[in-house]
Amino acid sequence: MKKQNLRSMAAQAIEKVVEQGQSLSNILPPLQQKVSDKDKALLQELCFGVLRTLSQQEWLINKLMSRPMTGKQRTIHYLIMVGFYQLLHTRIPPHAALAETVEGAVAIKRPQLKGLINGVLRQFQRQQEELVAEFSQSDQRFLHPDWLLKRLKKAYPQQWEAIVEANNQRPPMWLRVNRIHHTRDEWLALLEQAEMNGFTHDAYPDAVRLASPAPVHVLPGFEQGWVTVQDASAQGCITYLAPQNGERILDLCAAPGGKTTHILETAPQASVLAVDVDEQRLSRVYDNLKRLGLKAQVKQGDGRTPAEWCGDEQFDRILLDAPCSATGVIRRHPDIKWLRRDRDINELAQLQSEILDAVWPHLKSGGTLVYATCSVLPEENTQQIVGFLKRTPDATLHMTGTVDNPGIQNLPGAEEGDGFFYAKLIKA
Repeated sequence: MKKQNLRSMAAQAIEKVVEQGQSLSNILPPLQQKVSDKDKALLQELCFGVLRTLSQQEWLINKLMSRPMTGKQRTIHYLIMVGFYQLLHTRIPPHAALAETVEGAVAIKRPQLKGLINGVLRQFQRQQEELVAEFSQSDQRFLHPDWLLKRLKKAYPQQWEAIVEANNQRPPMWLRVNRIHHTRDEWLALLEQAEMNGFTHDAYPDAVRLASPAPVHVLPGFEQGWVTVQDASAQGCITYLAPQNGERILDLCAAPGGKTTHILETAPQASVLAVDVDEQRLSRVYDNLKRLGLKAQVKQGDGRTPAEWCGDEQFDRILLDAPCSATGVIRRHPDIKWLRRDRDINELAQLQSEILDAVWPHLKSGGTLVYATCSVLPEENTQQIVGFLKRTPDATLHMTGTVDNPGIQNLPGAEEGDGFFYAKLIKA
């Protein structure tokens, strides 16, 4: 495998996210295919790390450079950020971080700028303490865009700083034990035999948090489908859905299939239809079903037009994991902070209400619909359900909040799941 310059690869990936609005989860996997296994993790760390701390890197560049890099030199701007990030936030020896970052200029065919990169990074090293102290007093220190901070402060006057702090951390690794094979305690015993530690979750019966993240191939029985990587809060959907054997269940907006497979592990004799609008992401649903040895009907379709993919069929239960701002999973996807715009929130809320209204007639009388998002914003969550209950006389809220303040809102926490919202609705 030809040796790649990881720093230049990271700089180009970050540039695509920030300047072109591309998602890191689309850009990174093909890049990781080009590097050795040892380098995959470092490439991911550089991309995620710079995006997590982007406000800090921008602030430093503005302090240390008299004018920004533009046009064809723009990648160098991001390469310098990769240099700052290594010096500030990794254990890479400074001389190695500097040398590799400067060499990155050759990989992106800008060898004439090696001196510039070297100069800026060395100047940073000389002033590092003063600069870091000054940054910690600046408006950018929360590492979030202004529009999002404003919304968080308004929605959570007491908790916004804790939410921001959680968003800026590395995420915990949560697993879901497949109850078809083992109870959670049985699997925890196997984990201990493999000399790893796990912690359970009070509310979600299949959830285990690893004491420290590990590659999946070392987890007992991963290949055999004994366990799946899935955040604890995402597992909460099935607690509220409570699927039963023999029922016909719709999982809408199902990709990548974590909740589809959780439904089937909980109720193996249920008949499940998994629908998602994104054809490409549906391939992940098939992969997950295959690894776990489970069967579901999988279709591509738009949640706003259910008649196109299910005719006039009605379901015993519907899980609607609605498209949302993903503001509850920023610690897993730090690019969300820079990809989302303030105006997106109202557009998403409109889309969510259209899907809710379209799919409700496909729920049987007495049936259950769980509305879920991985957002922490009230417009997509509580306010969405308040509006739906007002215009839907045969819908009642069950077990999740009150009519004035409907739903359960999880906030991200170091030893908790991601930010997630659930509302359980019963049809009269």
